Amino acid sequence: MNLTESDLVALGYPAGDAVKPLLALLADLKSRGIHDPKYALKLLKREFGPPPPKLAMRDLTESLAEALLATTPDEVANLHAVRRQMNALLKTPVIRRGAIMPDACPAGSGEAVIPVGGAIAVENAIIPSAHSADICCSMFATFYESSGSVAEELDTLMGVTRFGPGSRPPDQRVDDPVHNENVWTNPFLTGLRERTRFYMADQGDGNHFAFLGEMEITPDLTSSLRLAGHTVLAEQLTPGKTFRVLVTHHGSRGLGAHIYKRGQIAALKHTAKEASGVPEAAAWLDARRGYGPAYWEALQYVSRWTKANHRAIHRRFLEKKGAMPQAEIGNEHNFVWQRGDTFFHGKGATPAWKDADGRPLLGLIPLNMAEPILLVLGADNAEFLSFAPHGAGRNLSRTALRRRYAGEAARLAEIKRSTKHIDVRWFCGKPDLSETPVAYKNAAQVRKQIATFGLASVIGEIRPLGCIMAGDSGKSWRNREDELTPKQLRQMEHRAERRKVRQQMDDWEEGDES
Repeated sequence: MNLTESDLVALGYPAGDAVKPLLALLADLKSRGIHDPKYALKLLKREFGPPPPKLAMRDLTESLAEALLATTPDEVANLHAVRRQMNALLKTPVIRRGAIMPDACPAGSGEAVIPVGGAIAVENAIIPSAHSADICCSMFATFYESSGSVAEELDTLMGVTRFGPGSRPPDQRVDDPVHNENVWTNPFLTGLRERTRFYMADQGDGNHFAFLGEMEITPDLTSSLRLAGHTVLAEQLTPGKTFRVLVTHHGSRGLGAHIYKRGQIAALKHTAKEASGVPEAAAWLDARRGYGPAYWEALQYVSRWTKANHRAIHRRFLEKKGAMPQAEIGNEHNFVWQRGDTFFHGKGATPAWKDADGRPLLGLIPLNMAEPILLVLGADNAEFLSFAPHGAGRNLSRTALRRRYAGEAARLAEIKRSTKHIDVRWFCGKPDLSETPVAYKNAAQVRKQIATFGLASVIGEIRPLGCIMAGDSGKSWRNREDELTPKQLRQMEHRAERRKVRQQMDDWEEGDES
């Protein structure tokens, strides 16, 4: 029996170019008549030494920076839960640092799960679970001039977007040039082209929304933009005018969920070769070799697709109104960003560093449907990995909130009270208490902590006028594929599909090596 490269890698020797000298020695031994694998392995170890020990979870965690204050019992319990999750995750050998934002709250269950509002700096590696299945959840705003009523505009908006589980029916699908990009040989994208069409102009459910607001353009705002280097935007926003603003919040829908599942399978496979005792939620891909570069390219496509999804909704809305876009702003907050050899992962964290031109990044931070959306300039505060919060976050889980407001009458009364100043639409018909203002942290306190910890500078506010959310579709949010843990995903995924995906990856890997 001959020892193969796969055998050597399984024993712990590194793959790629590093294994070639070992294979050359085995070929030489075979040519000299040595065929016993045990004896050949003994000679190989004598020449090259034993395989390096596998990586393992550290006993001590890497440093955790906390941009979060807690005073009430709910806040304190929330902070302790977030710390537990982050401290478990920071034992992962490829993670260098971590931070939690003011909106931090626990996410899911299991070991080493990154909480919402968590950010990590990872050396030359990508951790799929740290961006989750809702890849590229993001904000996008379009400024336009309007004198129409809020009710009429929300009616129009209801007709051009879609919320709820599932996807658009065939007769309602929206085409976009992003569907025709030449990316489909990538193993993480193969076979998913139709899904890009299923979910275009579709926002899903949960905390995703379409928000109508208005912003008064002040001299201070345009001055701040010019000083920060955002001169084009400053010129587009005329001081003294008040613009209507459409803001959408959603991710990559079923497309991203399937890419995540494939990425998690590949990460588990890679991590099993490189390390032992690593929880599933901390499994990683090497960004420099194997499937890592292909996964990174797939993430970049998801970013382009998600931005096109936002724009499709905004374009359809403005066409119905006969209005022209005056300016656009957008940012991701559930993604992976590369800066040198470090891959910054944010699970609900807004990038707040400087761009390639030295300009502080612009960000949109929603607080709740009845509060302004903040327009911010990133402070590039390295202590907190140069992130800001992505919203207000929760102190209570959805289940705990429902227990606190027991009974349909109590829930409806609270929904009515907390949304009485804005026009709220529930796309699926039934209001959802867990997405009303009472479900989220105190907006003023979150805003204060942004300033206290020096995360970003607020330069403008988009005041709320109306909002559309999915509402209660009758399907539990726990059963959505984009909310499941890696373990649940693997349990629910059909075995035949998993074999097909693995075979696609193996075929690609063999072709790449040849």
